[in-house]
Amino acid sequence: MIIGFCGGTGAGKSTLVEYVAQFLGKDNTLILAQDHYYKHLPERTFKERAKINFDHPDALDFDLMVSDLQKLKQGIAIERPVYSFAEHLRMNETVTIPPKQSILVEGILVFAHKHLHPLFDYKVYIEANEDLRVRRRVERDVNYRGRTKEEVQQRFKTTLHSMHKTFIAPNKEKADIVIANNGAIENAKTALTKWLKSSVR
Repeated sequence: MIIGFCGGTGAGKSTLVEYVAQFLGKDNTLILAQDHYYKHLPERTFKERAKINFDHPDALDFDLMVSDLQKLKQGIAIERPVYSFAEHLRMNETVTIPPKQSILVEGILVFAHKHLHPLFDYKVYIEANEDLRVRRRVERDVNYRGRTKEEVQQRFKTTLHSMHKTFIAPNKEKADIVIANNGAIENAKTALTKWLKSSVR
């Protein structure tokens, strides 16, 4: 069983996907995140790579992501890439990921690729209001990706809002369920639990 989780940056996808993994059973569930599959472009300088629009589908190696997901679906282990957001490059090492009974695929653009989203048995869209998503994205990128607050806010002004409207929000229509995550995370977890019990388990 493969479940796709989409939604805007800062919507809370990673937290809720971890919750679903616990609900389904961590021993039988794996998470495949879009963030590992950005294109490897070592021929470009660091300054050139830093200018890449990482919220556009062209930044992702969807061919590899589709191939890896197809292998997992067939019961074949994969060598998942490791991506460094500090260097904007893949690392030399990979992580061996064995197939499991449930696969959770998450990312802002996983519904935007015509060959990827049809592989999902179920599709969940996580929705949150714009101001909240900005605050969450700033906190994540400053604390975990070496960005400055000003850099992240500038990205929202120049690319993130337009990318959301063009490539992310329209894909809400493809979802089997839309989960609102504007308040306490427990409310979103409760809604997910109800859906999982009625539709998945």
